[in-house]
Amino acid sequence: MTPASRRIVAAAEELFYNRGITAVGVDLIAEHSGVTKRTLYNRFGSKDRLVAAYLSERDQRWRTLVRSAIDACDNPLEAVTAPFEALRTWSETNTRGCAFANALAELPDPAHPAHHVAANQKLWLLHLFQDLAAEAGCQEPAVLAAKLLLLHEGALATRPLPLDAVSLSTNLARALVRADAPPRQR
Repeated sequence: MTPASRRIVAAAEELFYNRGITAVGVDLIAEHSGVTKRTLYNRFGSKDRLVAAYLSERDQRWRTLVRSAIDACDNPLEAVTAPFEALRTWSETNTRGCAFANALAELPDPAHPAHHVAANQKLWLLHLFQDLAAEAGCQEPAVLAAKLLLLHEGALATRPLPLDAVSLSTNLARALVRADAPPRQR
């Protein structure tokens, strides 16, 4: 991306995440990024493609954080819950819940390019949980992965409430993983 494109995506991320995708227009994004509307359209073609670019950039940062958390684990069983540890770090600066869940709620049309990015992010996490569970020798990796994804999403959705959703979900996830682990590793 060009420097102007990066400024546009950064401004779009701040505005879309804090105010909502449908509430923010391209005029405001152009103003906040210091470019003209024409430059914005020349770089991204449409607001829809800009939303997809914003979510793609955010997704890459999230995946990098999750991969780092997995790499820091001492054993495969611990790695299964690493995305919850990544969520703890991520949540410190992302206080309005999940940008992908927010986008899916605002953009329900599966044909929207941003809907595709957001849905794929959720599927990626589901498949990651399943792969990690299989590598750890868990008995039912697909079932465990679905449970872990639901816990993870619940932690994100309840983030604004006065409870420590990330810690609670992490502890529940660890209990689920222990229960599904091979008997010798419980």
